Amino acid sequence: MEVCLFDSHAHYEDKKFDAVRSELMTALPLPGEHSPLGVCGILNCGCDHESTQTCIALAEQYPFVYAAAGIHPHEAGREDIQTLSWLYQALRHPKVVALGEIGLDYHYDFSPRDVQKKVLDIQFQIARETKKPVVIHDREAHGDCMTFVRKYTDVRGVFHSYSGSGEMAKELIKHGWYISYSGSVTFKNAHNLRDSVLSVPLDRILVETDAPYLAPVPHRGKRNDSHLMYATVETLAQLKRMPPLEIAQITCINAKRLFGLQ
Repeated sequence: MEVCLFDSHAHYEDKKFDAVRSELMTALPLPGEHSPLGVCGILNCGCDHESTQTCIALAEQYPFVYAAAGIHPHEAGREDIQTLSWLYQALRHPKVVALGEIGLDYHYDFSPRDVQKKVLDIQFQIARETKKPVVIHDREAHGDCMTFVRKYTDVRGVFHSYSGSGEMAKELIKHGWYISYSGSVTFKNAHNLRDSVLSVPLDRILVETDAPYLAPVPHRGKRNDSHLMYATVETLAQLKRMPPLEIAQITCINAKRLFGLQ
């Protein structure tokens, strides 16, 4: 099996990529300046109706790109939750492999918390109906996010750009969930986050960019892309005391398993 990178969470529909998107997407499958590995998979995550449609268009254009469809907590107050036919339709697309990015964000509170929870509950119900894995955004809302995990025991997915504790990770694993680490695990002050890596078994760990955000050290502050993710792989490899190529292969296999791409 050829070793490659699978970016389990990105936003290549973001306007920050408008000037370089075509050139960048063409280059990603090959090794680059910052990575000895090419990218064989990317999950591009929608945040609302409009961005979901763009994610689907990118997935149709590039064979190695897949899409997730969902309503981000920032957009929860803007979407008409009485008319979600577009979401059901998107989830029927053959390259839409997950429901996301959904969740709770108590840091910015761009949508009222009660609205965020109502929209999240509806989307968990849709995930149950469609049997799609979900991609969870959890920012300073660990307790309420875990309430949904415990309520919907038949729904599985991934906590993206994980920011919780090792104990929380252990409970998620028991419920059948995956944990995804972004460039934030490489940051100087991320001691607790790095500790949590030790609680995640190898068959439940994913890696991501959240591009164009959260570029890993030594690229922090730059526009992120899937090649830069190799620095995150190296950090995870150090923590797990394994070769980076092995971590890359394991996380690729895990992503394909979770999103039904095997």
